[in-house]
Amino acid sequence: MANSNFFVGFLLLVLLVEMNVIEQPWIQGAEAIDCKAKCNVRCSKSWKPKMCLRACNTCCQRCSCVPSGTSGNKEECPCYANMKTHGGAYKCP
Repeated sequence: MANSNFFVGFLLLVLLVEMNVIEQPWIQGAEAIDCKAKCNVRCSKSWKPKMCLRACNTCCQRCSCVPSGTSGNKEECPCYANMKTHGGAYKCP
């Protein structure tokens, strides 16, 4: 009996989340963007394209944002602009 109550409660919770009745804070404010396409543009003139793409995709997935153009414009995406490596260097190209 307890297992069936748990199962019904779990299904109800899943249904409410899917219907967006319950807010989902883990995805709140995150827009789905095409990181691969945006990073291909961002890294198109890089002298180390593989390294640039790896870093850019990581930053894009964490920030849901990639600045326009091939360099600069980081004010468009503060999360992207302020992310740093463990060594303290800026991570995002």
